Amino acid sequence: MQLRTHKARLNMYRELAVVLTAALVTGSVAANNNRAPFEPASTVKETIQQHRVLPDPSEEVWWVPTGTDMAWNNKNLHQLFPTVNVYRDGPVRELAYELRQEIADYPVDTPDGAMRFVDFLDSDHSTSMGVVILHKGNIVFEHYARMQEYEKPIWWSVSKVFTSTLIAILEERDLVDVSKPVDFYLPELENSDFAGVTVRNVLDMASGIDCPDGNYARGTCYYEFEASLNDAVRSENTADTPYEALIDMRPGRWAKQGFGFDYSGANTFVVSWIVERIMGMPFQDAVTKEIWNRLGAEGDASFYAARYGIALSTGGFLAKPRDMARFGLLFTPSYGVVSDEKIISDRYLDIILNGGRPELLHNARYGSGPNPTIKHNVYQWDRVFENNDVFKGGWAGQGLLFNPDRDLVVVYVGYMKDDESSEMSVLAPIRKILNALYGED
Repeated sequence: MQLRTHKARLNMYRELAVVLTAALVTGSVAANNNRAPFEPASTVKETIQQHRVLPDPSEEVWWVPTGTDMAWNNKNLHQLFPTVNVYRDGPVRELAYELRQEIADYPVDTPDGAMRFVDFLDSDHSTSMGVVILHKGNIVFEHYARMQEYEKPIWWSVSKVFTSTLIAILEERDLVDVSKPVDFYLPELENSDFAGVTVRNVLDMASGIDCPDGNYARGTCYYEFEASLNDAVRSENTADTPYEALIDMRPGRWAKQGFGFDYSGANTFVVSWIVERIMGMPFQDAVTKEIWNRLGAEGDASFYAARYGIALSTGGFLAKPRDMARFGLLFTPSYGVVSDEKIISDRYLDIILNGGRPELLHNARYGSGPNPTIKHNVYQWDRVFENNDVFKGGWAGQGLLFNPDRDLVVVYVGYMKDDESSEMSVLAPIRKILNALYGED
């Protein structure tokens, strides 16, 4: 009797295994059938031509071209210059789709009249390459107007928030104190103008050092700093490495530290150097260890690294849009969709939302003065809006926005038109859509 019962159970398990296997195979086939067929992003002829039209590096920097040349370069930087890898690990944490047609259909005012949002992205008014919007961890809108979904474009200055995020993680472990001067961690800077400047003021773009990002005239402080990374034309005065450039950086001050906002990638690189020093590894490996291999990314990422393999922490990150959206999810209540661990602490979120200093933007070196819709900048994030939309932008049409209250994440990439005046921002209509569909508070 017991033998018969055992055989019956065994047969039942076998039949169940067959059913489950068939279901898995069918599901796998269905998933593959739902994927868009692979389309090459460039032809051999186009690739050769785009390499040929790059500026002579001894005369001009590669990122000067605008229009379709910039779009191609932004998506293909990995084949134009050396990069260093940022590695994924573990199973991919899939993002579910709950697409909302209302987003695609939302009207956007343009010089040609109202257009659906998705038509605006495809139109000549926009330079959008790709947009992904998530709500509660689900993709509610995804559109690639001028790229393939698998491409890994450059995110320019959105890259900067990896430096501040790593500092925040180190703060949680009591490995860094942002009230200390940067030369406490980097004694090499004790004879530079960074000596005595606190880590917090460097994080908030309030170092007071006269090395602004906006001045790209040859021979200026920031241009020479960029050249030390091989991201501008080198001269006989260019430092061999960005580390040496910072050690010798003595341009003077435009204001005392902590007075006002003045955007400079030199500040960012100081932060990434502190991360390297404390963690004892190159910056890209720190991003891998603490962030990228912990969020279920679809693919490896990388940093532009054209000088001695030194990561361009100030603006050289390359990654798929959906993976950048996964990074954004870490700052929302839906972080569990991509990570079993709470990588972004409540303390850091509170600093972002409530710990900024409004006076920095009020005293900004450049800009249009106070904006009642913006609370502050903080920790390399450009703007924290009154409704707690937190935004970091990139130079040529890139952006990362998250809102923990509304559990929203937006990422987008683009390029700059030859005629910049005819180009419409993607951020403004996106925020209008989010406010309309998900409430302003």
